[in-house]
Amino acid sequence: MSADANLEELPGVGPATAEKLHDAGFDSYQSLAVASPGELSNTADVGESTAADIVQAAREAADVGGFETGSDVLERREQIGKLSWGVPEVDELLGGGVETQSITEVYGEFGAGKSQVTHQLAVTVQLPEEHGGLEGSAIFVDSEDTFRPGRIDDMVRGLPDEALEATKEARGIEGPLDDDDVMTELIQDFLDHIHVAKAFNSNHQILLAEKAKEVASEHEDSEWPVRMLAVDSLTAHFRAEYVGRGELADRQQKLNKHLHDLLRMGDLYNTAVVVTNQVQSNPDAFFGDPTKPIGGNILGHTSTFRIYLRKSKGDKRIVRLVDAPNLADGEAVMRVEGRGLKPE
Repeated sequence: MSADANLEELPGVGPATAEKLHDAGFDSYQSLAVASPGELSNTADVGESTAADIVQAAREAADVGGFETGSDVLERREQIGKLSWGVPEVDELLGGGVETQSITEVYGEFGAGKSQVTHQLAVTVQLPEEHGGLEGSAIFVDSEDTFRPGRIDDMVRGLPDEALEATKEARGIEGPLDDDDVMTELIQDFLDHIHVAKAFNSNHQILLAEKAKEVASEHEDSEWPVRMLAVDSLTAHFRAEYVGRGELADRQQKLNKHLHDLLRMGDLYNTAVVVTNQVQSNPDAFFGDPTKPIGGNILGHTSTFRIYLRKSKGDKRIVRLVDAPNLADGEAVMRVEGRGLKPE
């Protein structure tokens, strides 16, 4: 949606205000409709009552914010896509794969394979739907310098031949897969549809989440809409910058806003949001696993799905579904190999 022309039709929005809103990432009636008046007031430098009027008018224009029937909810949920891990046992555990319009949190200790999951999903999301993909592009917000194009190369080469063949045809690449030039062109095409940004601190990370919405908006009606947003890791900068109990409230407040920005993007653009999280030791645990995810209740309540990865023998990893609104808890086993995530 073109921003300035449409936004100026709202009460209290002139050209200057429309430009400020557009610069802040509010480029559609939907994005304004789900904003709070306080947020809008600070962003666009307008009074709170004017901001409230703008939000209300946007809600009416976008036709959001009212009650709807269960049938309407069902119809909307039918648009939700399922993104495959490429491991049937894990997909079954997750009810078909990672859902769009939700946040999936993957947590575990160092070396458990969290970044391997985000890389694999950035590849899988580009596959045709019949091969577990969503035929879309990916955004990768990298806060720990984990993104490696070489891993994408390995994982594309590790895809099943039938998935590669279907993807090659869909992209108009001609020639046999065993031709090095054809495979190089295909891998380059996969890399071209992953938008990567490195976050240098927590403020920058929050800004990149807003920028991600702009990228998703630009590509919404294109051949490659954004269908997956990965943040690896969500909590590293917050953990490093806010140290001690005195800063805990500030950290959680900031983390809460960041999470809701991510959730909003998932809802607006039918995107699967996947965040990785670190763990901390819980010295009070006498039984069971002494590790727990950081981020506290805010992250626990905002994540739709929580997945705990833990190491097993060799390249085996245990994938435990800890929390999901409509699925039973359970475990699956996968391998993290050179060519990506594989069944046991």
